[in-house]
Amino acid sequence: MCRVLVFLAVLLMVVVPVRAGEPETVYVRAGKLLEVRSGELLADQVIVIRGERIERVAPAAQVSIPAGATVIDLTGATVLPGLIDAHVHLTSDHRFHGYRRLQHSVPRRTLFGVVNARRTLLAGFTTVRNLGAPGYADVALRDAINAGEILGPRMLVSGPALGITGGHCDNNLLPPEFNHRAAGVADGPWAARTKVREDIKYGADLIKICATGGVLSKGDEVGVQQYTLEEMQAIVAEAHKLGRRVAAHAHGTEGIRIAILAGVDSIEHASLIDAEGIRLARRHATFLVMDIYNDTFILEQGEEMGILPESLEKERQIGQLQRDNFRRAHQGGARMAFGSDAGVYPHGDNARQFAYMVEYGMTPLEAIQAATINAAELLGWADRVGALEPGLFADLIAVEGNPLEDVTVLERVGFVMKGGTVIRHRLPY
Repeated sequence: MCRVLVFLAVLLMVVVPVRAGEPETVYVRAGKLLEVRSGELLADQVIVIRGERIERVAPAAQVSIPAGATVIDLTGATVLPGLIDAHVHLTSDHRFHGYRRLQHSVPRRTLFGVVNARRTLLAGFTTVRNLGAPGYADVALRDAINAGEILGPRMLVSGPALGITGGHCDNNLLPPEFNHRAAGVADGPWAARTKVREDIKYGADLIKICATGGVLSKGDEVGVQQYTLEEMQAIVAEAHKLGRRVAAHAHGTEGIRIAILAGVDSIEHASLIDAEGIRLARRHATFLVMDIYNDTFILEQGEEMGILPESLEKERQIGQLQRDNFRRAHQGGARMAFGSDAGVYPHGDNARQFAYMVEYGMTPLEAIQAATINAAELLGWADRVGALEPGLFADLIAVEGNPLEDVTVLERVGFVMKGGTVIRHRLPY
């Protein structure tokens, strides 16, 4: 009899192996949960998380939580998906603009990125799209985050942005004897295609181009078209062929129009977009990513941070126009995603833009959707992030109060989880 029991014990060990390596199941109890697709604020919900991903979301009465299970109690808070910022510059520091930026090497700027990635994640932005970084510093930052070596959000990165000689994505701060040009400078269709291939070779997830002049660059007009239609078509064709999306920095009316016709996936800034541009964006399903908070920072603190007088003047010319056109684009039915241009102003303050989006025409829910399901679609990551649904990454945040009534509560995120790991837990305050 004893030998039989021993045999059965051994057999059970073979048939039912020990599951020590299986991911832990965590239960998050949410007092309120924002279902971002419908806008419903659901009471007393439980999010069942297995490893990095959400397994189930259901009313608490329908979920049996085993004794001894790991439970995170957010019954006094509102839970919603981790936020997405589709336009950041993590390797830029808001304290250094204009000529001050010349003092920093690529390794130094990469270290800025380490600090800024952490600040961004702690602020509740669990996914970002980094648009432009020298020396592929953003690629290194992304890879270190993915390897678990440093703390930061999920990242899609562009590497050096593509632009014309002397344009917004070049560097015009030095005289010709220094013979300096930015790494992404490419003139002509085939040179531009080569740069697309080069960016992808060194790890870029997407391509950023400069279709028009910019505010913070020296020596160009903010609204003037830079890349031609032929050049932009070549860039888009090459990028799409290689499975990459294209984001176009474009302030000016004609540059916006041409970029949309060339097939870019998003227009960044879109400050001077007109009725035709809005119609084209809607017809071509092009996302608009309009950074309507940072005008306040630039005009209030920009001079102190080294922003050049000509750049301050350009911002005075287009800042309010951009906000007014944000309202028109929203009313016109354009698809819009949240993008802040963080790095122009302090990282971690990304959520300050929500209040401006509401002031200029969105409901709080629409502003939140821009930073969740809309941004996830723009990134091509709708199957990973942007909602609290089974199969998606367990990226979630919690706040005190109701963001549908007061969107500024998103500026005070008390709980952050990324991929099932608690990053911040300061609830209640």
